[in-house]
Amino acid sequence: MLKRSVFVIISLFTASALLAQAYKWTDEDGVVHYSDRPHEGAVEMQLPDDGIRPPGVSTLPVQTVFRANNDEDSEAVEIFRYASLAIESPAVEETLWNIGGVLNVRLNVRPAVQSGHTLNVYYDGTAITVNTPQFQIEEVYRGAHNLQAEILDDTGRLLIRSQNTRFYVQQTSIATPPR
Repeated sequence: MLKRSVFVIISLFTASALLAQAYKWTDEDGVVHYSDRPHEGAVEMQLPDDGIRPPGVSTLPVQTVFRANNDEDSEAVEIFRYASLAIESPAVEETLWNIGGVLNVRLNVRPAVQSGHTLNVYYDGTAITVNTPQFQIEEVYRGAHNLQAEILDDTGRLLIRSQNTRFYVQQTSIATPPR
């Protein structure tokens, strides 16, 4: 039992040392890769020192992107980074009743949308550019619908995208009694 405990403790210290630096990039086929070495187009991931992150504490809002000049050296460029983007309302799989065709949407963006960045929302696949994290979408009727949000920088590069939120709209109908 003591040997097992010592092994677990040593493994934890070794794992935290190995996780000190990480890089993430997406290849031309859309496959996401992780490595402990810089790669062309890689984003340096900010990992917590102790391996534990308290709730609500995010990483630094700046990413370091490595762009290769040649095979031997790379250039580091810092870009702004959002900690989170989520759709708070409507909630995932929520059923909304009798909304009169007007959907109230609330996004949670941390930190706030920066000057020059564009906030796009996709309602059933149609892009809508909005200026604030709280807005309304007109002509939302009965049925199943999808929402997703994303933020683009001034060059049109995707900075962050929310998870897809599926929700339902129900409308009460007044049935005419049979004669």
